[in-house]
Amino acid sequence: FTVAKLDVMYKKNKKPLTDEPTVSALKKYKDVESVVKIEEVDGAELVKTFAEEMEEMLGRKMKSVKNNYTFDYYNSLVINKVDEDGNALPLGGEFPLEENEHFNKLPVNTQLSNIQVPTNVYNRDPDILNGVYMSEALNEVFIDNFQKDPTLTWQYFGSSTGFFRLYPGIQWIPDDNGVVTFDSRNRNWYIQAATSPKDVVIVVDVSGSMKGLRLTIAKHTINTILDTLGENDFVNIIAYSDYVRYVEPCFKGMLVQADLDNREHFKLLVDELHVKGEGKVKKAMKESFKILNEVSLGQGSLCNQAIMLITDGAMEDFQDVFKDFNWPDRRVRVFTYLIGREMTFADNVKWIACNNKGYYTHVSTLADVQENVMEYLHVLSRPMVINHDHDIIWTEAYMDSVLFNTQAQSLLLMTSVAMPVFSKKKETLSHGILLGVVGTDVALRELMRLAPRYKLGVHGYAYLITNNGYILSHPDLRPLYKEGKKLKPKPNYNSVDLSEVEWEDTEEKLRTAMVKGETGGMSLDVRTSVDKGTRVMFLKNDYSYTVINETPFSLGIVLTRGYGQYIFIGNVSVEEGLHDLLAPDLTIANEWTYCETDIDPAHRKLSQLQAVVGYLTGKEPDLDCDALLLQQTLFDAVVTAPMEAYWTALMLNTSGVETVFLGTRSGLMRFQRYTGIEKRIAKSFLTSTDKENMFTLDHFPVWYRRAAEYPAGQFLYYMPRQETRGRGHTFTEQTSTHTGTQNTICTVLFPIFSAVFSRFSQKSLSDRLISLQPAGYNCSFLFTSVSLFDYQAMCKMNSHSVSSARPLLSVCTVCSLCIQYYQHDGPINFAVTVIDLSVYVFSPSAHKKKGDILQPCDTEYPSFVYEPSVKETNSIIKCGRCQKMFVVQQIPESNLLLLVVTREKPHPLQLSLLDRTAHNASVKCDRMRSQKIRRRPESCHAYHPQVSFSLVDYS
Repeated sequence: FTVAKLDVMYKKNKKPLTDEPTVSALKKYKDVESVVKIEEVDGAELVKTFAEEMEEMLGRKMKSVKNNYTFDYYNSLVINKVDEDGNALPLGGEFPLEENEHFNKLPVNTQLSNIQVPTNVYNRDPDILNGVYMSEALNEVFIDNFQKDPTLTWQYFGSSTGFFRLYPGIQWIPDDNGVVTFDSRNRNWYIQAATSPKDVVIVVDVSGSMKGLRLTIAKHTINTILDTLGENDFVNIIAYSDYVRYVEPCFKGMLVQADLDNREHFKLLVDELHVKGEGKVKKAMKESFKILNEVSLGQGSLCNQAIMLITDGAMEDFQDVFKDFNWPDRRVRVFTYLIGREMTFADNVKWIACNNKGYYTHVSTLADVQENVMEYLHVLSRPMVINHDHDIIWTEAYMDSVLFNTQAQSLLLMTSVAMPVFSKKKETLSHGILLGVVGTDVALRELMRLAPRYKLGVHGYAYLITNNGYILSHPDLRPLYKEGKKLKPKPNYNSVDLSEVEWEDTEEKLRTAMVKGETGGMSLDVRTSVDKGTRVMFLKNDYSYTVINETPFSLGIVLTRGYGQYIFIGNVSVEEGLHDLLAPDLTIANEWTYCETDIDPAHRKLSQLQAVVGYLTGKEPDLDCDALLLQQTLFDAVVTAPMEAYWTALMLNTSGVETVFLGTRSGLMRFQRYTGIEKRIAKSFLTSTDKENMFTLDHFPVWYRRAAEYPAGQFLYYMPRQETRGRGHTFTEQTSTHTGTQNTICTVLFPIFSAVFSRFSQKSLSDRLISLQPAGYNCSFLFTSVSLFDYQAMCKMNSHSVSSARPLLSVCTVCSLCIQYYQHDGPINFAVTVIDLSVYVFSPSAHKKKGDILQPCDTEYPSFVYEPSVKETNSIIKCGRCQKMFVVQQIPESNLLLLVVTREKPHPLQLSLLDRTAHNASVKCDRMRSQKIRRRPESCHAYHPQVSFSLVDYS
């Protein structure tokens, strides 16, 4: 191991401290060298193994919803509450709750489920009471499932009548207005399990008769229909009066995928609708049938097709259009929604639905909308119900709003597996009665633990995508954004396509292969950013991928050439390893799974280090532990043990050292802090709150990742960004690697003291600067500019702007910015600054002012990479009416540049990091219309001959 030491500049004799032998650490390595081996990592075999483990885990979840469900009512809103006389509230009563580690310390009852009913559903309705009674047997099933598979989280049954049975039972908290808006029938897992994929055209009447409350109800109806669609469905919206228009002109004549991004886009446009003219529905229906007919040629779901007609019923002759376009097959169902209290035109609206295998509903108030919209789902479910096809469905990634409100962040992003439950009564068979949907959640974070970081290397990672190419899990997926002090989900958080994260896959070969469910591999040269988007790295990545059977998901893993190609395996005795593992300066990555602590409830309060020690000492023999990871961890603990004594001597004999630490591929960290100076930087640096600089489930520490790309023996100086803002002291890290092991990073953290600059006299520098001749050239010979892209950015944009942007920044501006920013006050005529600009990204962070609304946008921004062949250069920067002379010199064996610049105050720079250039609207339209390759669900239930529907022949 090469131990990082203070650079040559800090010693008067200018002799590198690296010449001093690190005898103890190297000797320790030599002692165990005979039992060390290096194995090449086989990406194809690794992704296959991970996929099989995930398939087994997900299979257990599917089994938990396949039980034969044969059908005390604890209402989750009123449990443990009493009235003024101290009596339990009706439907409440005593319901013990206890904080549970497995459920993110939420108070739960693992012995009982309880019932939630939306505010707009009467909780004593006979249908609700009967359903609650019938589903009471689920308690035993839920408990049994949890005992068999302790990794299960929430299990539930959503009834078609509106109640929701949840295990384990919880206390449900209404919103600030005392309202419970959660309706399980609106959830994707319910809708996808209850129906097959569908193509939907929503047709809304915006004639003059629809003014006022009618238009408000119509808009709410459209939004509610949109909420019943998912990424396997396709949709468009047409508004009609005297003429027909698409609410989004860009989508004219086509259907678009009903993912979250598109649904939210439609809602914004629907909100702007206004009424005018006379309602002529015939043209609108013709246009709708035209869209659906063309969809059958290749686009869309190729399953159910439906038109949703929203109108007050006032219309001219309309019968012929159905004869011409939909009869006799009636391939397209037409669902009608009569808006308003007036029933004068009800017969027209009923006729349309009954003659086109649809369903008619009357929506007279806003409160009616939810229940009436749900009816169409029951109609579409009938073919599946009659066939008793218990299709298992998996949802896209989503955030549980209930858990999100309780700040249960670790369970935030999840997928659900669900299955429909049918009535088996013969007398109701032709009606195809859906009783509800049963399901369970799978926290994606727990699923990704099956692809452990140590097997993938410092830059490696695993990721999951759906059959539509959308990301389920990826270390670069950023589903949240900050608004003030609150974290909020992005509007398009679960419709981020793989091509928007793995954007170097320009021909989409990787995406196409994975969406098709293929098994294979490929290599890509990639540019990736680290350190919160401020640094860029150039890597050669090997991708391996395969499908996870019985799911719509595909798994991929990435191994980076170099650190990802090989795994370093050593072996020491358990006794020797345990001794060094218990050292006070040692920790291991608590987010990693060294031992599975979630199986036995008694283990859930153990940290990973406690679990490892308990297992190795024999105190916890029942723990399921990763033998290879423990072997590596023990080896690393033994080999790095001498560092404690060395660091103690270093901190006693060297001024300025604040913290020393190292990390290994096994997730092991050692660090010591010198107690003789203030601890402002130590409050969050290298603590559980400092995710960037710790080993997490998603990444290796940023200082580890950056140092890994530097040559062995070269020092990386790195500023912990979050700790230096507004601080009175500047700290830097000094990091190096050892080529032989490609395993350990050693680091020293210390203040940059003024001695750095004492080497340079004012006279020598003044002479140097005066000798410069104005050459009239910029900084392009120092830096190479490369572009990076962010398709998950949030920008301040008005309603007419396009979601594509590029900050305005030149290479010369970068140099100017450095010279302006790194100024030092003092009586001298020049400033001396050490800067780290060897690889730097100017990321377009979006600063939000009060009242501004951030929207998803695409950004392209420049990264400036220092040209290492340039050891020294000088030039002049012109700043309006003044100019500044500077010298830049590379500091040997480091990533630092020495910048010397005259102190004349520059003209204020006008950096347009946040200015977004306007793009032609066609750019946005082209992107929105693009239909990427997707894999359709295997099953489709669009028709059954026994389905009963009313048919009135008006011909």
